[in-house]
Amino acid sequence: MHILVSNDDGIDAPGIDALVSELKKVADVSVVAPDRQQSAVGHAITMNYPLRAVPFHKNGCFFGIAVDGTPADAVKLGVKCLVKEKIDLLISGINHGANTAVNIIYSGTVSAATEGTVLGIPSIAVSVTTHGEVDFGPAARFAARLAVLVHEKGLPLGTTLNVNVPAVPEGEIMGVRVTRQGHSSWNDTFDVRRDPANREYFWLTGRMHVTDTEPETDQVAVQEKYISVTPIQYNLTDTRQCDEMRGWGIDGLLTK
Repeated sequence: MHILVSNDDGIDAPGIDALVSELKKVADVSVVAPDRQQSAVGHAITMNYPLRAVPFHKNGCFFGIAVDGTPADAVKLGVKCLVKEKIDLLISGINHGANTAVNIIYSGTVSAATEGTVLGIPSIAVSVTTHGEVDFGPAARFAARLAVLVHEKGLPLGTTLNVNVPAVPEGEIMGVRVTRQGHSSWNDTFDVRRDPANREYFWLTGRMHVTDTEPETDQVAVQEKYISVTPIQYNLTDTRQCDEMRGWGIDGLLTK
């Protein structure tokens, strides 16, 4: 099995280091990742500027290729140009912070995995649910086991797995739940500040407003110390609303 690894925290992040170390025990691994922090950039791609890719070394050894673009850029460039071997699986992460509920929309980690899915590669996004100090080992070990299982079972075209691992000691993880995306969202606020020249600027902050209560949602699962595995799709069509709108007489809005 050959796995391509990317992320949104940057190629020098500790999460990707832990992930690659575990995956190398079960597969051949290539790394193509952003050269810097790219959290919350969503599925942005670079169109009007050139992309550059350079070898990146850790501890004197080649680790992967660093791309001066977004997570989706890194995956697209890796698959189309940089990695010559057949890619059996793509894993994005390990992200430092949860990607549950509405966070999925903003997440560069999930978008890197989604780009792999768009390109026809079974793909997984992996995150731990804290921005503080954390042991990435449990998430990395679970990701390696899941990679083997997904390689064996396969995924439907258009489906990505979004994995969130609770930030607790490995022995306290209660189990694994297959979940759906929750509805909890951020209560965004902006701190209004002034720079040394007394010019006003704004700094985004806020807290997650948890509204989910069902155990089968990703947000509740991780709160209850379960690993959440959510199958997600990039097709955003609301098929139920399509059926509803066909009865609106919407075609009558076209005047001739």
